[in-house]
Amino acid sequence: MIDFELTEEQRDFQKLAHDFAEREMRPVAAELDEKEEMPWEVLKKAQRIGLLSYFYPEEYGGGGMESVFTHGIIGEELSWGCAGITTAMGGCSLAATPILAMGTEEQKAKYVPLFCDPEKVRLGAFALTEPEAGSDVAGLRTTAERKGDRYIINGTKCFITNGGIADLYVVFASTDRSRGSKGISAFIVPGDAPGISLGKKEHKMGVRCSHTGMIHFDNVSVPAEDLLGQEGKGFIGAMQTFDRSRNHVGAAAVGVARAAFEVARDYAKERVQFGKPIIQQQAIGFMLADMATRIDAARLLNWHSAWLADKGLPCTKETSMAKAFATDMAMEVATNAVQVLGGYGYMREYPLEKWMRDVKIMQIYEGTNQIQRLVIVNQL
Repeated sequence: MIDFELTEEQRDFQKLAHDFAEREMRPVAAELDEKEEMPWEVLKKAQRIGLLSYFYPEEYGGGGMESVFTHGIIGEELSWGCAGITTAMGGCSLAATPILAMGTEEQKAKYVPLFCDPEKVRLGAFALTEPEAGSDVAGLRTTAERKGDRYIINGTKCFITNGGIADLYVVFASTDRSRGSKGISAFIVPGDAPGISLGKKEHKMGVRCSHTGMIHFDNVSVPAEDLLGQEGKGFIGAMQTFDRSRNHVGAAAVGVARAAFEVARDYAKERVQFGKPIIQQQAIGFMLADMATRIDAARLLNWHSAWLADKGLPCTKETSMAKAFATDMAMEVATNAVQVLGGYGYMREYPLEKWMRDVKIMQIYEGTNQIQRLVIVNQL
């Protein structure tokens, strides 16, 4: 039976996230974007009320709300506040998520509680992308060589959220380059491990208060017990992680699009040209109608893929559909919202230009939308 009514608990979390976004995120979003500063104070406030740990299992100190669906509802509200701050908030879980998906009970019990401490914000990083291996993950060149009871990691990662400042990394490296993607393994690596160094910090078009950097691994020694999953199964683990994280990107895109639409709609109701509000001009009214329709369509695609994930059903195709459609939609809505406001939309007096810059990355990270279409074709 299909039911679109949220549970009381989901509505409570939705309101908590929306109120936090309105009260703590929107007032500082423009300044943090301008300065390209990590939103540490916002992260601390979010951690104290459980917005950084609600989705971890209770046995590890989390809130026990492990539902992908609920995570998406909350992500939409937070991104309505600021996609950059939301990206920084999501960065806290970038190491814990694959550990939960791939790790042993001992690894989960050791590492996941680190991210649930209400008094301390810890950052994770998902170290996969390289200068020569973005969409083509099988081409990564970082290596992990087994020496006795340890692995020695060498290589460089780029475009890594929290790269160089993370407390904990999940690093993907080749243990057998002759096997391509089947030779990729994943490792848990502390951020202060000798041999890890920060490369350049990236200066980005959008989501500028989230730290993105290059990392170098120079003979980083990792105990064999910190191999995540089985040797050669890292690629599969990364894809399992993407089945969840791409849904979160789609939800974030819906949040930004909704914010842009609301500003454009309200402006169109007040702005008078040729004797009437411009929302009554068909050219503008139809743009707003299309925005509202596509936002709702994207949300429903996202809800469906999240529902499948929560049921433990195959969802790779649906998650890629939701991510590609929602982020393409959000880029279109943000662009058209700027157009509705005309010259005002292009000025920093309004937040639309920032939202337009922020949403562009969503068509690129977690697998470009061209790659999503390849995934969908393969599933078909």
